[in-house]
Amino acid sequence: MENKAEIIEKLIKGELKLHQIENYTNNVQEAVDVRREFAEHFSGANLNHISNYSLDLSEAMKRNIENPIGTVQIPVGLAGPLHLNGKYAQGAYYVPLATSEGALVASINRGCSVTREAGGATVRIIDDKMTRAPVIQADSVSEAIKIKEWIERHFIELKEAAESTTSHGRLLKIDPIIVVGRYVYPRFTFTTGDSMGMNMVTIATDKAMDILTRETGAHVLALSSNLCVDKKPSAMNLIEGRGKTVTADITIPREVVEKKLKTTPESIMEVNMAKNLIGSAIAGSMGFNAQYANMIAAIFLATGQDAAHVVEGSLGITTAEVKNGDLHFSVTLPDLPLATIGGGTRLETAHDCLEIMDVAGSGKVNKFAEIVAGTVLAGELSLMGALAAGHLARAHKTLGRG
Repeated sequence: MENKAEIIEKLIKGELKLHQIENYTNNVQEAVDVRREFAEHFSGANLNHISNYSLDLSEAMKRNIENPIGTVQIPVGLAGPLHLNGKYAQGAYYVPLATSEGALVASINRGCSVTREAGGATVRIIDDKMTRAPVIQADSVSEAIKIKEWIERHFIELKEAAESTTSHGRLLKIDPIIVVGRYVYPRFTFTTGDSMGMNMVTIATDKAMDILTRETGAHVLALSSNLCVDKKPSAMNLIEGRGKTVTADITIPREVVEKKLKTTPESIMEVNMAKNLIGSAIAGSMGFNAQYANMIAAIFLATGQDAAHVVEGSLGITTAEVKNGDLHFSVTLPDLPLATIGGGTRLETAHDCLEIMDVAGSGKVNKFAEIVAGTVLAGELSLMGALAAGHLARAHKTLGRG
């Protein structure tokens, strides 16, 4: 290793780039330390807390991070037991939640208590897919239509090309294929197994585009056109779904609503209509719910999911109805990208949190999806109960949220 001070001096002078430090040190850990000390020197900050971690950054650098200087720590709380009657998740689960928002874990925990007393929530996966949508530039509208028709006629060839790149991905359909002027937007829809699959479908779609380019002479302007729709709020994803499409529901006896939530089924139904349905409509919201993003973000951070997909996972619709005097409550999440292998799930802390729910590794993603949906239901139910009872501000004040 070169002298640490000399490396930092080269960085300051611009003679060395951050990603080149590994070439001048004995190992990744030394490079991380030098890079962090440079950040301290440049900023005047003391990065003592960032420097304390147990992750193996040499492994993380292979697929998860560039130019590491340490890690960020987020408190992880435990909610549960969450009782579920799913197809894949059956029984009681404790759910790790990474958050700095006081009252969130307590609120979800209260929802878990209600679901437990009501006999558990029913959860089902409705659909499962991941998408990539390139944009193709033709010479004219008529040529764009010809390309659209070619894609429709040659689905089998495109499917074979796409699937030749992966042992797990399967191309289900190319739909919709939208023509706007001389631009063509085909949406490739895949299943991806236990991985979230964004990289998988990108590589597969690129291979299919090779066939299209060779056979039609079309120009692929960009492999992603925003019709995917990845990491953005979207009416298309709300309607068509992306990732896992999951729904959870529960019928809660009136006496349980009154005892646990301190309100009535009628009050929760009215608040849901006025807030989640009408309020969301007048705001032009893409999601008709109270706080899906809270639960999704906390689970995603704890388990190494792609945090940017919170914007998709927070889409969804909450329903609340009075049924034979009891409360029927449901959450529907049409766009929930999840993984139990690959990506950030490789990180040691993420693996630990997945292990708590017994969803780490292959063959567990559907179980994980049902647990996530059940957690969303518990958190949503608790907040709607607090709003209906007029307890929201009091809970935040008591638990330190200003």
